[in-house]
Amino acid sequence: KTFTLLFCMCLFSFVITGGRYAVLAEEVSGSERNCSAIPPYLPPTAVNTTLRLRDLRASMIPLNISAYIIPATDAHLVTSKDCQKWKVILRGKTGTAVITQNKAVLWTDSRYWIQAERQMDCNWELQRDGEEQIMRVKLIFYTCPNEVEHVDIFDVYSTNLAPAGRILKSIPDNLVDKIWTGRPPLPPDNPIRLPDNVIERTWPMKVDQIRAQISDNPYKPTAVLLSALDETAWLFNLRGNDIPFNPFFYSYTLLSMDEIWLFVHIERITEELKVYLNSSCYHSYCVQLLEYSSVRTYLQSYLQRPNVRVWVGTEYTNQALYELITPEDKRLTSTYSPVLTTKAVKDATEQRILKEAHVRDAVAVMQLLMWLEKKVPEGTENELTAAHFVDQCRSEQKNSRGPSFETISASGPNAALAHYSPSNETARKLSVDEMYLVDSGGQYLDGTTDITRTVHWGKPTDFQKEAYTRVLMGNIEISRTIFPAGTRGVNMEMLGRRALWEVGLNYGHGTGHGVGNYFGVHEWPVGFQSNNIPFQEGMFTSIEPGYYKENDFGIRIEDIAVTVPAITKYGNNYLTFETVSLVPYDRKLINTSLLSPEQKSLTDSILFVYYETIRSMVGPELERQALKEEYDWMMKHTAPFLTCSFSLLILLFYLVIFLQAILS
Repeated sequence: KTFTLLFCMCLFSFVITGGRYAVLAEEVSGSERNCSAIPPYLPPTAVNTTLRLRDLRASMIPLNISAYIIPATDAHLVTSKDCQKWKVILRGKTGTAVITQNKAVLWTDSRYWIQAERQMDCNWELQRDGEEQIMRVKLIFYTCPNEVEHVDIFDVYSTNLAPAGRILKSIPDNLVDKIWTGRPPLPPDNPIRLPDNVIERTWPMKVDQIRAQISDNPYKPTAVLLSALDETAWLFNLRGNDIPFNPFFYSYTLLSMDEIWLFVHIERITEELKVYLNSSCYHSYCVQLLEYSSVRTYLQSYLQRPNVRVWVGTEYTNQALYELITPEDKRLTSTYSPVLTTKAVKDATEQRILKEAHVRDAVAVMQLLMWLEKKVPEGTENELTAAHFVDQCRSEQKNSRGPSFETISASGPNAALAHYSPSNETARKLSVDEMYLVDSGGQYLDGTTDITRTVHWGKPTDFQKEAYTRVLMGNIEISRTIFPAGTRGVNMEMLGRRALWEVGLNYGHGTGHGVGNYFGVHEWPVGFQSNNIPFQEGMFTSIEPGYYKENDFGIRIEDIAVTVPAITKYGNNYLTFETVSLVPYDRKLINTSLLSPEQKSLTDSILFVYYETIRSMVGPELERQALKEEYDWMMKHTAPFLTCSFSLLILLFYLVIFLQAILS
C-alpha cells in the first residue's frame, strides 16, 4: 500500500475547524470527551469534523494513497499565518495526525494530551506519543505531499515502512488546496532591513562567512540552499511579517561562490531594498531577485551546470526540493546548514543588544506581577486580562514589535496544561487560592525574549512549595554548571530534572531552546535535546524545568541565559551560563527546609548575586522610566534570603569591609 506524507498543520486545522474559528481545547477548564458513553459526550469545545474528513478522504482515492500524515508545519517547517487564521487543533508545534479511509488519529506528547481530549470529536483517536510500541505502530501502519516534509523525517518514515511492505509516495499536489475554499491571501507586508545600530555584520560580510565554509568543506560543495525562513532573514539582515509572532518572510536562497539568488514575492520588494541588495548588477555581491514560486525551476537549472554540488541542511529542507537534487553526487547533506550553525553564535553586538532588550522586558513583567498582586485579591481579573496587560506593558517599551508568542496565562488546573492560552469564552478568574503561571515574551528590534514565572498570592500547600522549590533547584543547577566548550546540552539536561527525580516527579517537555535576536523565540539548533549542536560561547538558550499536576496546578521557571567563559582553577576553554532574564522568583513558594545546609548556602548565595544583578541592571531602567512604584516593588522582592548561615556570611563580609576602612 502507498502512504503519503503531508506536513501541513493548516490542513489538520482546516479539517478540525471547518473553516471557522474554533474554541481551542487548551483554552478550556472543563470536561473532556467521552466516546464510550451512549450517546457519546462531547464538551462544547469539540468540533464536528465529519464533512471535512469526508472531503479529504475523497481526494485521496484517485491518487491511490492509503494514509495522509499531517504534522504541524509548512514548506519551511514553520506554522504559517494561514494556520493561525484557521486555528490549530492544539496550537502547538508538536503533533502528528494520520488520516486513513476509516481512521483519524492524532499523536502528540504529554503537553497536549488533555487539550486533545477536550478539542477532538469522536471521529478522532488519541495516541500518546513517546511510548515505544505506539511509535512503532505509527511508523508502520500510518504514514503524509512531501512538499513540506523535511528530509530526515521522510527518511525515517520510509525506513520504518519498508519492512511492512508500505511505500512512502511523493505526490505533486497539496490536497488541502482541493478542499480549502476562501483561503486568505498573503498579507501585503513588505520585508524591512534592520537599522545599522543593531547589526555588527553587513550582509556581504555574512555572505563571506558562509562562502568561506563552502570553500573549506572537504566535500567540495559549490552552493548552499537555504530553506528555513530565518536563514535568509539572518543572511540579509532583513525581517518580515508573514508568520505570527515571528519576523520572517517567505523566501529561499541559493548561494554559490559567485552568485546569489533570492526567491521572494518580488512585488513586495521596495526600490530601497533593491538598492540595498545590489539587485541591478551582476558580480558576486549582487542579489538576483527571483519569484518565490520559481525556486524549483532555478534549482533544476543550476543543477544542469557541470561539476556543481548543492549543500543542504536536511533538518529544514523540504523533501520536494531535496528530491530535485539528483543524481546523488550533486547533493551534499548535513543536519544543519552553515547559516543555522553560524547564526547560533551571537556576535558582540547581538549579545549586548539582546541583554538590553531583556532589561526592558523585565520592566514589563514586573509591572504585570505588581499589578496582579494588587488586583487579584479584588477578584476582578482573569487569565485573559492578565495576558492583555503584559502585552500592553511590553508595547510601551522601547523598540517593541509585539509579543514573541501567544501569552500562556494559566491559573489553577489550566496551568497543568503546559501550553494553554486563554480566550474570551474560557478565561479563568484569578484567585488568591490558586497558583498562577505566566509564560510570555516580546519581540524587540534588538532582541527576542521568553520568560516564565509562577506565583501564589495566598497560602500555597506544602506540596506546591516543595514542587516549586525543586523546579527552582533544577533551574539553578543548570545555570551554575561549568562545562567544557563543545559540550552538548543533552549531556547536562538531567541536572534540571534531578531534584524532581529524587522524589519521583518529572515534566514532559524539553528543558530549553535557543532564542534569537528579533527572530524566532524557539531558535534551532541550540538547546538541550539530542539533536542540538554543542554549546559554544555566545549562544543564548532558555532554561525551563517545570512540574505539572493534572487538574490542579502547574509550575515552570524559565530564564534565558547566554554561554560565557568560566573561570576555573586549572582548565581552559570552559563555559558556564549567565542569566539575562531579570525578574525575581516568588519567595513565598521557596521552602528552604527542603535543602541540605550546603544547598541552602549555595542557593542563598546564588539568589543573592542574581537579585543584586536585577537591582543593578533593572533598577536604573525603572528610574529612567520614572516608575517609582515598580522600583519599590523590585527592591522588596529582591531582598536577600537571610537564612542564619547566610546572614552570618553577609555580616562577616560587611565587618571585613568596615575594619579595612578603619585600618586604612
